[in-house]
Amino acid sequence: MTTNTKINFRSEAFKKYFKNTGWLVGEKMIRILFGFVVNILMVRYLGAKEFGVFSYALSYVGIFASLASLGLDTIVTREIVNSPQDKNKILGSVFILRLIGAAISFFTILLLLIFTGESSRNIILILVLSTGMFFQSFYVIEYFFHAQVKGKYVAIVQSSALIISSLLKLMLIYIDGELFYFVVFQASEIFLIAIGLLIVYNSKNEKLLNWKFNKGLALRLLKDAWPLTIAGVVIGIYMRIDQIMIEKMLSSQELGYYASAVRLCEVWYFIPMVISTSLFPAILNAKKSDQYLYNNRLQKLYDLMAFISISIAIPVTFLSTIIMTLLYGEEFALGSTVLTIYIWAGVPTFLGVASSQYLISENLTKISFYRTLAGMIANVILNLLLIPKYGIDGAALATLISYSVATFSIGINKVARTQLPMIIKAFLFITITKSVINHGRKFFR
Repeated sequence: MTTNTKINFRSEAFKKYFKNTGWLVGEKMIRILFGFVVNILMVRYLGAKEFGVFSYALSYVGIFASLASLGLDTIVTREIVNSPQDKNKILGSVFILRLIGAAISFFTILLLLIFTGESSRNIILILVLSTGMFFQSFYVIEYFFHAQVKGKYVAIVQSSALIISSLLKLMLIYIDGELFYFVVFQASEIFLIAIGLLIVYNSKNEKLLNWKFNKGLALRLLKDAWPLTIAGVVIGIYMRIDQIMIEKMLSSQELGYYASAVRLCEVWYFIPMVISTSLFPAILNAKKSDQYLYNNRLQKLYDLMAFISISIAIPVTFLSTIIMTLLYGEEFALGSTVLTIYIWAGVPTFLGVASSQYLISENLTKISFYRTLAGMIANVILNLLLIPKYGIDGAALATLISYSVATFSIGINKVARTQLPMIIKAFLFITITKSVINHGRKFFR
């Protein structure tokens, strides 16, 4: 019996997932709009050096953000989808675990700052940003709504918090505020999201007091999540270590040029996260019912990711100098080559996020760790070699190569090797090309 893999656009299931994706995409579009405008104005106001300091503080905290979450984010969705009757135990256990993770991360950062001899100014800025990790513990509510395919509530909360935070930053620009207050308002967005999620959760007749910590469940979740925890820390390192190394090996001003270009590249990274998060329940349900349908949906996910990321990279490559000069001013044209190189790192990033859904659904989280570790090692070594010789352009090249290493190294593992041909087919547009040819043949018949 052949399984029908065509999408039924009239089905209730499709409408449900499409509507959920629409809300999430809508929120991210608002984030792009406000973040794009505010980021440009911030860069112009702060200048390369101060924006470099701001980016350094964000990068420092970003390395430890995944340690605070303990790799439990996607696992929460999986557990609630599979055992909805245990949602209060799941949410309560994960919430406590994330609080513990936040405390460990905060004090680790504090000790590192003290023993590495950071300036008092950097210490203050980094610690202010670090407080947000405690409030992120309430983000378990977000994954509860994702499991129910109700992204609407998450989108409303996150959009509201972003708008308030953005308006506060614009106010600072208007009144000539200092960098410290930009950092405070950056951290306040996380606090606002936490409060918003609590309000919406309670409005749905769900109570925080019903959450229960279950030691056995917590230990089982940690057992499943520990590779993701370490992988998350490694991801934080290899996504942010370039900015740390630029600040240490070059200067805050050089980092400002680099970070301003990176912001324009990473603004697109919400796309694979939104699509994957929204479609993850559909992939899990396909796995339960039909292996062929499951593989078909994974291939379509890879195809979509490759098409979107390459479609973004091509025009940016040819317009990088114009983009940097137009948005940030003549001074920031020095970061145009970074933009040209770094924008292509989006291709392995998109495909890597998609393949992570396969690894999670198959409970192959250890592979996530190993391939991320390979990417991190490559990034650190390449940065050490390329930054002294090529400066910030070398850092961008190191990122592109290391991201590719992390994504395509999935083929090293025998169990997950089946995904490598699917990723390569997507990268080379093989499936899309075949589809176009087939449709063309039908048209001319």
